[in-house]
Amino acid sequence: MNKNILLALGGNLPSRIGDPKETLAAALARLNEAGIALLAVSRFYETPCFPAGAGPDYVNAAAKVASDLAPRDLLHRLHEIEAEFGRKRDTRWGMRTLDIDLIAMGDLVLPDDATQRSWQRLPLEEQVRATPEQLILPHPRLQDRAFVIGPLMDVAPLWKHPLTGQTVTEIHAQLPKQDLAALKSL
Repeated sequence: MNKNILLALGGNLPSRIGDPKETLAAALARLNEAGIALLAVSRFYETPCFPAGAGPDYVNAAAKVASDLAPRDLLHRLHEIEAEFGRKRDTRWGMRTLDIDLIAMGDLVLPDDATQRSWQRLPLEEQVRATPEQLILPHPRLQDRAFVIGPLMDVAPLWKHPLTGQTVTEIHAQLPKQDLAALKSL
């Protein structure tokens, strides 16, 4: 069983369960029922919508989980859970009831170092339009996102990025101060 799987959760629209905070809480419980064992859960954070003014603020969290599922099977299970909570995949980076991102599975790099690095270097305007056709692990932009790294500090501060060798704590220290200041613990 892989016990070092990192997930990022977020949402900014109500679901059939309730507001985003209630949705995240219910989704975490659902993960635990779906063959994914919760090991640690971060605090919930309110984070600004990106781009600014594009919609309601998000509620974000992170979880450290364990599972016997293979990476693609785990991602499929996460997508099924998102759909149960009303997630629609019609707009990249659009507003949503629930988003569960598979951030990392220990030190696994998929599909390979070169593909991983090319997605890390993709300009922002391309990130909005381009969607990978394959699973990329660790998540290629985790180091750029305070709304991921902040919650990860609660559950896996010593996890080390397999390509950069940096821990979550070291990545956190390099984020822009205004991005970190925008995270509000709920």
